[in-house]
Amino acid sequence: MRKKVRFTSGDAECAAWFYPGSTGACVIMAGGFGVTKEPGTDAFAARFNDAGFGVLAFDYRRIGESTGRPRQVAGVRDSLADWQAAIDFAPTLPGVDPTRIAVWGFSASGGHIFRAAAANPQLAAAIAQTPNADGVASSPSISRHQTPLAQLRFLARAVADIVGRRLGRPPRLVPLVGQPGTVAMLTTPDALDGYGALDPDNRYRSWQREMAAGSALRLVFYRPGQVASRIRVPLLVVVADDDRSAPAAPAVTAAGLAPHGELVRVPGGHYAPFLDAHEKVVSEEVAFLHRHVAAPVKAST
Repeated sequence: MRKKVRFTSGDAECAAWFYPGSTGACVIMAGGFGVTKEPGTDAFAARFNDAGFGVLAFDYRRIGESTGRPRQVAGVRDSLADWQAAIDFAPTLPGVDPTRIAVWGFSASGGHIFRAAAANPQLAAAIAQTPNADGVASSPSISRHQTPLAQLRFLARAVADIVGRRLGRPPRLVPLVGQPGTVAMLTTPDALDGYGALDPDNRYRSWQREMAAGSALRLVFYRPGQVASRIRVPLLVVVADDDRSAPAAPAVTAAGLAPHGELVRVPGGHYAPFLDAHEKVVSEEVAFLHRHVAAPVKAST
């Protein structure tokens, strides 16, 4: 029971699934870096919808079914603009109460949740799941699982990608995940679990599992968790204690800084919420949404 919708963001149209709910509340969702809306959100969106919540799950511009060129290119500023466009669009959907909108993201999108929530105090709640809260703090952990030569090769490709695109050349793409020693976005042990976690049945055949190499460089210096103290809405941060792709410590710190922050810790790696910890995480997130989003928001006095 979902239908395709589109909304404008900058010079592109973002494609999205809208799941009508029965409570008036709506959860806006997006997948992680380079992950389209189906493998990135289906497992959680269906459960939220079963609990009565509407869902708006979208693709960032230039990936998936969204428009925009060059393809497979992501930028922090553009991604945040897409979030803002989705937040502005959701209240126009049938049956959605504008005072009962929440946002949800994991990995790189989980990092964007901190910025989106800080910029939109009218939101009812926010969920950051295994978020990349601090690229600077996370980089050493990620680098430990890659060879020095492969890191140099990746850097060279990223620079060539950025320079080439400025000259009008096509993006230089690299796989989202690879074995240590190969040129890939991530070579951490838990990143290797990603495809099995997000697409266990190999049904998302249209998901292009590559991104422009230069897109990753901006995430290295991206520190969205630093705005946590400015988030005025209820915030749930879910961390995996053995996460090697987005280490838990910066996210735990961000949860503590948020005035209305809540923290859930689970064992396992980056994709634990999609694997062994799925039932626990879904239950915690649904309960959080029921507490903060299911009932109409009362006007503050």
